[in-house]
Amino acid sequence: MPDLKGINLVEIGPGLGDLTKALLERYALRAYEVDEDLYEHLKNAFKEEIKTNRLELCFGDVLEYWGRQTLSPKPYFICANIPYYITTPIIYRVLEDKNCVGAMLMVQKEVALKLTAKHSSSDYSSLSVLVQILSEISTLFEVPSSAFFPQPKVDSAVVLIEKNENLQLEFRELKEYLTSAFKARGKMLQKNLLSCYEGVKELFLELDIAPNLRPHELAPDMHLRLFNDLNKQ
Repeated sequence: MPDLKGINLVEIGPGLGDLTKALLERYALRAYEVDEDLYEHLKNAFKEEIKTNRLELCFGDVLEYWGRQTLSPKPYFICANIPYYITTPIIYRVLEDKNCVGAMLMVQKEVALKLTAKHSSSDYSSLSVLVQILSEISTLFEVPSSAFFPQPKVDSAVVLIEKNENLQLEFRELKEYLTSAFKARGKMLQKNLLSCYEGVKELFLELDIAPNLRPHELAPDMHLRLFNDLNKQ
C-alpha cells in the first residue's frame, strides 16, 4: 500500500465487509455498496464505525455517483475487489477523475495481463497504453480461483495503479486518440489515424515511425508523442 497520509480512502463494493474491517483498522473510509441486503448488513456490522465517522457508507451504484461528481472532494485512493463485469469502466473512472491518485484492485488475471502488457505482445491494447501513459501499473500478486468459495472459473490478480505527472492530460481526447489508433488492430496505425487527424504522414516522417507499423507495435511513450503532436496541429 502506498503512503496514504492525508489521502481519503474509498472502497467499492465492500460486500460482507471483510476488506472493510481490515482497512478500518488503519484508515477512515468511505464505501459504496449497490446491493441493498449487503448495505443493511454493513450498517449493522459497522454501527460503531459509522457512528464515530470512521466509516461513511453510501448506498447506490458507484458508476452513477461517479457520473455526476468525483467520489471525494479531496485527493483519494481506491481499494477494492471489484465485480469483474465493471472492471474496465472502473479503471476508466480512476484514470479520468483528477482527484483520484490511484487504486489497488483485485481484477481478473487476464485483465491484469492486458493492463501491464508490453508493446508487440498479444495482450497489448488501447487500454494498456492508456493505463501506462497515465500511471505506473504493476501486478502485486496473483490469487488462484481455489482461494474463493464458491470457486470461480478464472484466476485473479491484485494490481496497483499509481497515477503520474500525465494526470493533467485531457483524458477524453487521449482515449479518443487511442480508440482511433487501435480501431483496426491488424491494419497500419497510419491508416487508422488518417481518418481522424491531419498531417499524419508528415508526422510519421518527422518522428521516424515506419508507415507500415501496426498500433500494437508502438510503445506507450511514442503513442503519447503522437497524441501530443497531432493535437497541436
